[in-house]
Amino acid sequence: MQMSEIDYGNARPIDGYGPGFFRIGGVAHPAPLLVTADAVRPWAGLDDHAALIALAGQIDVLFFGTGSDITPVPTALGLALDTAGIGVEPMASASACRTYNILLSEGRRVAVALLAV
Repeated sequence: MQMSEIDYGNARPIDGYGPGFFRIGGVAHPAPLLVTADAVRPWAGLDDHAALIALAGQIDVLFFGTGSDITPVPTALGLALDTAGIGVEPMASASACRTYNILLSEGRRVAVALLAV
């Protein structure tokens, strides 16, 4: 079997995570956090719809890391994202990190909003 290293180009994959932080590019960032291919920014959490809506037209899907366990996207947030044309996929934060990295390596237009593990 031939192994090849994943090439993310200039994009920023998530390297790891722990209690209350996510590591991107070797730097630990406190949660909650919003990560796109070209930026890592603090996110104010579930009530901060504006930061997520601002991604409209830049991404096709937003992975929503809900912490240690999967929980539904709050109704108001889900409606706001749908209206903006952003698909949202809720999952536990660990799964959201892995899924984000896979699609990022494929050059897909994705972002991830992460709540603390």
